[in-house]
Amino acid sequence: MHTRSFLPKVGFVVGLLLPALVSQAQPGQAEPDQSLINGKAFTRHVQTLSSNAFEGRKPFTSGETKTIQYLKTTFEKLGLQPGNGSSYFQDVPMVDIASVPAGPLVLKGKTETLSLKPLEDFVATTPRVQKQVSLDKSELVFVGYGIVAPEFGWNDYAGLDVKGKTVVVLVNDPGSVDSTLFKGNTMTYYGRWIYKYEEAARQGAAGVLIVHESKAASYGWSVVRNSFSKSKLYLKSDDGNQSRALVEGWLTLDAARKLFSSAGLSTELFRQAGQKGFRPVPMGVRASITLDNTIKESVSRNVLAVLPGTTRRDECIIYSAHWDHLGKGEPVKGDSIFNGAVDNATGTAAVLEIAEAFTKLKTKPARSVVFLLVTAEEQGLLGSEYYAQHPVFPLNKTVANLNIDALQPIGRTKDIIIVGKGQSELDDYVVAAAGRQNRTIRGEFNPSAGSYFRSDHFNFAKVGVPSLYLKAGVNSVTKGAAWGNAQFEDYNLNRYHTPADEYAPNWDLSGVIEDMQILFNVGYRLATQTNFPNWKPGSEFKAARDKMMGK
Repeated sequence: MHTRSFLPKVGFVVGLLLPALVSQAQPGQAEPDQSLINGKAFTRHVQTLSSNAFEGRKPFTSGETKTIQYLKTTFEKLGLQPGNGSSYFQDVPMVDIASVPAGPLVLKGKTETLSLKPLEDFVATTPRVQKQVSLDKSELVFVGYGIVAPEFGWNDYAGLDVKGKTVVVLVNDPGSVDSTLFKGNTMTYYGRWIYKYEEAARQGAAGVLIVHESKAASYGWSVVRNSFSKSKLYLKSDDGNQSRALVEGWLTLDAARKLFSSAGLSTELFRQAGQKGFRPVPMGVRASITLDNTIKESVSRNVLAVLPGTTRRDECIIYSAHWDHLGKGEPVKGDSIFNGAVDNATGTAAVLEIAEAFTKLKTKPARSVVFLLVTAEEQGLLGSEYYAQHPVFPLNKTVANLNIDALQPIGRTKDIIIVGKGQSELDDYVVAAAGRQNRTIRGEFNPSAGSYFRSDHFNFAKVGVPSLYLKAGVNSVTKGAAWGNAQFEDYNLNRYHTPADEYAPNWDLSGVIEDMQILFNVGYRLATQTNFPNWKPGSEFKAARDKMMGK
C-alpha cells in the first residue's frame, strides 16, 4: 500500500519534538536497541579493509578480489542471505577508454580559425566504444546552460534541432547567477556536467563542450585536466554507448572567450543565458577533431546481501556504501598504497556493523533490508549506476536508499549534516533521530558545489528512489565548531585521496557511533512502517518517483 509519509514538513524547532509524535503515529512501533551499534565491528572492519594487504581496493586488481571475498564471508557469517538470487555478487561490466586527440580542436569561423591545444585549452573524450571518432566541421551552437527543466519553466533547446551539431554550454544552472531561479545557490542536478552530456545526447547533438569557470564548477581547471589526462571507465552497454554524444569535453574560460570573440559574439551572452526567455545562438563556427581510442573491457562486482522482511519482504530499504578506493600509485613519502581508510572503509564498515545490528534484533522488520556495497565509485559512481539500471529489487518497491560515505572520526558533534537538505521527506526522519541525541541538523556548507550529486545515493535519486546522504557534523561537543572545521580541512588537504588516508588507533569513534545509530534508527523505522516517503515539492527527482508509483 502506498501512502504519504505521516511526518509533517516542519522546521527544526518543531522537529525536535517529533520523537513523541512519531511513537503516537505508529502505535506499537518500538525503537531499535541502540546498544547494538557500539563501534566494535566497525573498528575491526576498517582496520582490515584499509590494511596494506588489501592494496587500496582498486577494481580489477587483487585488492578487489580480497575485498569482495571479505565482504561475502562477513555477510555469510552474519547469516544474511545472498542479495542477488543465489549469489552475493552482481557483475558490473565496464569498458576502459583512453581517448587521445590526434591534433588540436580546430574551430573554423567565417574570418578566423582557432587551433586549441589539448589539456591546455580543452579536453575531450568519447564514451563510444570504437577505435576512432571524429567531428568533421560540426556546427557550433551556444545553448546557454543546456537545460530542459519543465518544473522550472526552462528549456534551452526549445525549437532547436541540434542533430549532428556541437553544443556549447555553461556549467552550473541559472540559480548560480540569479537566486530567484531554480534553487538559488543550491545547485540542482541540471547544473552538473554529467547532466549536460546526457541532455545533449537526448537532443541528438554530435558533440558537447562545457565552458569551465572555477567558481561555478566549484573546482579549478586542473581537476578537469587531471581527469581527462588518463583513461576513463564507463559502464558497458549493449549499443557500445552509441546513444551518447560522439565527443564530450570542456573548454577553458579563456578558450571560450577567444571562441566567442572570433565568432563576433559577446560574452555578455553568458549573463543573458541565465535569464528567462534566453534563446540558443548559432555561432557560425564549425568544429573538427579526431580522437584515437585505446579500449579495454573488464568486469567488477557489487556485493549485496539481504535480511528478508517478515511480512512485506517484497518491499525493501537499501543501505549502500562503496568498497573501492584508488589502489596503488606514485609513492608519497615512500608510501604507494592509497588505503582509503576514511574514504571509504568507514562507510563499508558502517554498513557491515548496521547489518550485524539488524541480525541481532529480537523483532525483525516487516520489510526486507538490503546491504549493498558497490564498486567503482571513485571512477564515476559506476557500481551504483549499474545497480540503478539493473536493480535486483524493483525500484517501485524500494522505499529508500541510505548511503554512507567517508565518516569522520573526530568525536561527538552537536550537529549532523544532511547533504541535499530539503530534497526529500527522509530529512524528517533524521530530525527525529538526531533529536534523540540532542543534535541539530543542517545542510552542507557549500550547496552550490553540488555535493548531493557526488556519491552513490545520487544514482538512486536519479531514478526516483528517495535517497539520504549524511555527513558528520563539525561542531565538536568538547572543542567547538572552529576545531571541527579545522579537522575537515586538514583531512581534505592532507589525507583525502593520498596514501595518508590510513586508520589510526587514536581515532575518536564516539561521533561515528552516534552517526551510525541515526542511520540504524532511520532504516529501522522505514523497514517497520507501511508508508513510502517521497521527494518534497520542487525536487527534480519527484516526477520520476511519482511516475514510478503510478501517481
